[in-house]
Amino acid sequence: MPEQKRTGRGVLGGFLGFIGLSVAAGLLVTAAITPAIAVTGVTANNAISVFDGLPDYLKVGKTMEKTNIWANSADGQPVLLASFFDQNRDEVAWDQVSQYAKDAAVAAEDPRFYSHGGIDVMGTTRAVLKTYIGGDTQGGSSITQQYVKNVLVQQCEIDSTTDEELNACANDATTADGAEGAGRKLKEMRFAIGVEKDYSKDEILLGYLNIANFGARTYGIQAASSYYFGVNAADLTIEQAATLIAIVNYPSSLRIDMPESESNGAANGYAKTLERRNYVITKMLEEGKITQEQHDAARAVPVTPSINPPSTGCQTAGDSAYFCDYVTRVVKNDPVFGETAEARAATLRRGGLQIYTSLDPDLQAASAAAINEYLPKSMETVRIGGAAVTVQPGTGRVLAMAQNKTYSNDPEKTAPGGEFTSVNYNTDYKYGGSSGFDVGSTFKSMILLDWLKNGHSLRETVSGEKRTFSRWTDSCSGNYTKSYTPVNYDGTSPGQITPIEATKRSVNTAFIAMAQKLDMCDIFQTAEDMGVHRADGDPLQRHPATLLGSNEIAPLSLATAIAGIAAQGLTCTPVAIDKITGPDGEEIAAPKSQCTQAVTPEVANTAAFALETVFEGGGTAARAAVPGAPLMGKTGTADEARHSWITGGTTKAVTSLWVGNVVGQDSMYDVRVKKGVTGFSAKFGIFSGILRTSIAKYGGDNFGTPDDALIRAKQIKVPDVTGQSVEAATAALTKAGFGTQVGEPVASSVGAGLVASTSPGPGASVSTGSTITIQPSTGTPPQAPEPEQPEAGSVPNVVGKQTDAARSDLAAAGYSKVKEACQVAPGAAGKPEVVAAQNPEAGAEAGPDSEVTITIAKQKC
Repeated sequence: MPEQKRTGRGVLGGFLGFIGLSVAAGLLVTAAITPAIAVTGVTANNAISVFDGLPDYLKVGKTMEKTNIWANSADGQPVLLASFFDQNRDEVAWDQVSQYAKDAAVAAEDPRFYSHGGIDVMGTTRAVLKTYIGGDTQGGSSITQQYVKNVLVQQCEIDSTTDEELNACANDATTADGAEGAGRKLKEMRFAIGVEKDYSKDEILLGYLNIANFGARTYGIQAASSYYFGVNAADLTIEQAATLIAIVNYPSSLRIDMPESESNGAANGYAKTLERRNYVITKMLEEGKITQEQHDAARAVPVTPSINPPSTGCQTAGDSAYFCDYVTRVVKNDPVFGETAEARAATLRRGGLQIYTSLDPDLQAASAAAINEYLPKSMETVRIGGAAVTVQPGTGRVLAMAQNKTYSNDPEKTAPGGEFTSVNYNTDYKYGGSSGFDVGSTFKSMILLDWLKNGHSLRETVSGEKRTFSRWTDSCSGNYTKSYTPVNYDGTSPGQITPIEATKRSVNTAFIAMAQKLDMCDIFQTAEDMGVHRADGDPLQRHPATLLGSNEIAPLSLATAIAGIAAQGLTCTPVAIDKITGPDGEEIAAPKSQCTQAVTPEVANTAAFALETVFEGGGTAARAAVPGAPLMGKTGTADEARHSWITGGTTKAVTSLWVGNVVGQDSMYDVRVKKGVTGFSAKFGIFSGILRTSIAKYGGDNFGTPDDALIRAKQIKVPDVTGQSVEAATAALTKAGFGTQVGEPVASSVGAGLVASTSPGPGASVSTGSTITIQPSTGTPPQAPEPEQPEAGSVPNVVGKQTDAARSDLAAAGYSKVKEACQVAPGAAGKPEVVAAQNPEAGAEAGPDSEVTITIAKQKC
């Protein structure tokens, strides 16, 4: 053990302590020879009573061991991502330690280790005499006593919450001065005897080698072997083993990882360590552990360290660093790993856990490569970011997590939007420091689910015309009456449109029209059931603009929701850990995914059926599609393209990709990230790059069968509400299953304010959910219009007009003989019937008695 200079203040106390020790000397001799008798026997001797009253049972608790986080390679072998430790230690078994190391420890530290009962009386007596007569503190502790002291110090490390507590505890366990030192020594002896009762000599020696400090944060023979020489403890040579045992004698002074040290550095051949090492080698010879030839050869070898600093922290995990960080935060946030945040953090650094994660290194590498191909880590004028996370439907396992930054906790490097950051853009604030991003139209997938949950069909029709919406049902907090005027990204106003077509083309006005027919409270409850929540932990904001994705949400949350659709409505909370074992190799409980049937399979499968169109020709994600498996998902673009998204995939893997502003409001349309690629279009190349590896590795099945009742358009007749009040007409039409909107007043003989007409008119067969326009009356009868006189004999153009309008135009032109023909037109289902062709053609000369044939486009003839 380290030689310590004797201080004057402890001489008198030490002498008194020596007297105390002398009184007990007879007992100690007995204890050293027959520990069981000494501990359990009964005697009248006062000294024995005092000694016998000391505790003899030392609880040998767990040592601090580093925690390792692993991924699984393609061949099933674990791949180390990162390690975390306060003390760099890897405990090893007896047969994993070189015999040279065992022999060196015994020969140099306690030659009579295998013959005494825990206390080397001869060595202790010699040390006491030298200490209190010669003036220097001498090491006289047996290996068992040294082991006891290390166990006590280790317990101080574990139990102390402040440096002050630790220093006081450790000093109490190790002080060698004065009466207190003598008392500590006596207690240490008593513990040593108890340890010898409970453990074999080999177990004690191995415990000592595993717990001893070898300088700074290096503990245990295995970590020391790896750090100083780059070898396993089993492979130590004589001179290497002797060097490590030499360091144990005085770690702070004899460590060999400080080549610049003037007293013990490379320039002088690590002179202090060399001297102690040669002493150890000589003791090995004296104890018959090595031959003279081995002795001479070992002493001739210079001290030549090969320092291998242990990796610590997620920065060593490369492109997987952000996933690694997510795993650490799972540990730090889950009560499974400790009752307090401090306890959980300590478990990560000291618990000796082996954490086997869900990460797929191949998919992770593909995700990182795809992002790095299209997005720079930083730009001079734009604080651009990009992140992608992939989850497994039906299990919640996180397979990959990447972003366009370099992981770092160094405050001098990190700046918002720069190359380095510790913020994980893929996760919630609690699990990575990000507050999420506006998700844009990706949220329409939640409106679609709620639409289907409430029995509406994909082939109903809604109005996609640009207009102002002002009435909203909200059963949570009262109906919402503020006006909202959404626009479509391309400025179009598509008129009547089905939800499946609106999904494919991502039509804002159509989805707001759908939402207006639903309960806003229920829409957001459906989203929450699917796993969608704000990244900052606040409740989802609920107003019309948030229906188009103004809530700030993390990619992992969106991936979870869309994976729930892929898994036929089974939504599973994300989980990054597959298995955890403790330092003893026994498996311990790991956080599990919580899976719930968020929506019925029929609803989920029908939603997937609609979302498949997004990756088809004309769909908003068509440019990201790759062959090999059925795909479904949803794109999203926040206002002015500040953020751009694709979330989707297969039945086996779903990816959520975000590209946008980390800081700022720049339009991704205007940001050029590489030749021919903008911040907006980059998502297509990135997503397809990830998909190729995902499909190649996991494939994908057909999505579940949709519910036929949720696909068909139900045809019903428009009731006649002419002459009713607008309110009564609205109620009647709503009850019949139609949407309504009030148009401009028209001249009519019906009383002012009452319904003059509707479009489509009474008796017309239209799809459930279609919007009926109510036209109030001005109360003024219309004046008979003067018929428009067409050019003599010129047939008007009626192609593209609805049947009634075409007949009206022809009649006005003087053609009363109108005949209808039918033509089957694909895609006509759910759309108003219009004229596809006419004969004679427009502009042809024909007399007023001529017959005009109009061909009507229909689904069936």
